[in-house]
Amino acid sequence: MKNFIATLQHIWKIEDLRKRIFLTLALILIYRIGSFVILPGINADAMASANVGGGGLGEILALFTGGAFSRASVFALGIMPYISASIIMQLLGIAIPSIQKLQKEGESGRQKINQTTRFLTIAITAVQAPSYLGSTVVNVPGAVANPSVFWWVSSITILTAGTLFIMWLGERITEKGIGNGISLIIMIGIIARLPAAFIQEFVGRIDGAGGMVMLLVEIVLLLLIIGFTVALVQAVRRVPVQYAKRISGIQGMGSGARQFIPLKVNAAGVMPIIFAQAIMFVPLYLAQAVNEEPGSFLIALGDIGGLYYNILFAVVIILFTYFYTAITVNPTQMADDLKRNGGFVPGIKPGKSTSEFLDTIISRITLPGAVFTAFIAIIPSIAMAAGIKQGFAIFYGGTSLLIIVGVVLDTLQQIESHLLMRHYDGLMKSGKVRGRSTSAVGMAG
Repeated sequence: MKNFIATLQHIWKIEDLRKRIFLTLALILIYRIGSFVILPGINADAMASANVGGGGLGEILALFTGGAFSRASVFALGIMPYISASIIMQLLGIAIPSIQKLQKEGESGRQKINQTTRFLTIAITAVQAPSYLGSTVVNVPGAVANPSVFWWVSSITILTAGTLFIMWLGERITEKGIGNGISLIIMIGIIARLPAAFIQEFVGRIDGAGGMVMLLVEIVLLLLIIGFTVALVQAVRRVPVQYAKRISGIQGMGSGARQFIPLKVNAAGVMPIIFAQAIMFVPLYLAQAVNEEPGSFLIALGDIGGLYYNILFAVVIILFTYFYTAITVNPTQMADDLKRNGGFVPGIKPGKSTSEFLDTIISRITLPGAVFTAFIAIIPSIAMAAGIKQGFAIFYGGTSLLIIVGVVLDTLQQIESHLLMRHYDGLMKSGKVRGRSTSAVGMAG
């Protein structure tokens, strides 16, 4: 406790870090206030009584937006259109040479890609907004008194502006605050639903079976799962690298530096789960789009607590983990960079042999990473089968837990960097916090 208080004092003494933290908290507060501002012309009581987003994909969207989706808030679509646009740009970067060229141009190329991503976000939001209003809001009895053309145009415009404003808040947090702004906004939306979910589980256990003993068991299991997830996020395979001796000025021949390449076991992050969840709901929503009654097979695929859903979900996550790792981790480029800088893996020839060696290691560590990620993804279903309510079971794994762990580690790593740069002790007594080099949603920060 004494060390914790001393660390807080050190953080307060660093003016730049203090300003960044306060700015981050202020922008997050603005986001949370905006999530409670309802669209004009909508009856908030009718939306609340309809329990919008009470299951399936709607539950996930409501989770990511901190409840704004189910309230028909001006931030109802959240930051998800921007994430979708970023994913599309990443995939296009694989197939389109001009985008690949921009990715290699450094800061100027990154700015052009970001600008294209913003325009793509507007296009995606303009498509999602009327779909959300038509399928979720208008269908609620008494939610909209007069769905006129003016109401449709103004609501679509407000939802689009709301998503762009959240995107702007995230960029300001990343630039002038602490942590990755987009990831922080998603995490805050997820955590905002935790107190209500815990109270619901607490009341259910007190009034029902198990009592306080089962509630304590659930909390202990949740802490163990969080520890396991932290270990998965931080796990790396260190590949030793030797750099050739160099002549440095009047000191003559310098000794070769011994370093290592940290290859992450979970290099794909949370993206495989996001892709897999989107794929799992596509057949059901296509059936709804053509006004067809879904069959028993499609209903089974839409049951997030069912056996068939979770088996297929785990298999798709493993496949997407390999796919996303292959497009984000390039062993050939790593080998070329090593060779260009005079580095080599001991016992391995530079160039093609090093690339094949790194590719073999990545393939081997990706399998356990994919299996563990799939296991974390289906833990909420196991928790629901054990009698835990769905709202609280979501925090036992899946996308929400991986995002929370990744964002917290990345933010703590940035705070520790500020402390160490000013010659203060870090956040840990020994070792250091290893954050992710990418955002919590698996995209470049």
